Amino acid sequence: MAKSVKKASAEPKAAAKPSKSAPKKTKTASNLTEMKLSYEQVAQLAHRYWIERGHAHGYHEEDWFRAEQELIGKAS
Repeated sequence: MAKSVKKASAEPKAAAKPSKSAPKKTKTASNLTEMKLSYEQVAQLAHRYWIERGHAHGYHEEDWFRAEQELIGKAS
């Protein structure tokens, strides 16, 4: 007959609830967080950069980052 071994719980204890008098956090939005870039917008601009470079392969990440940065810059 095997003895049962009590295992320690790996789950953390519940955090204390914040008091009712604690101030609520307010969100402050900037132009960067307000503008939502769509995948399609970035993809089209990155594709244009690829064409302008003469269809040279191996720069897709640079094109994508450049497209994101340009679109973000237009928003501000």
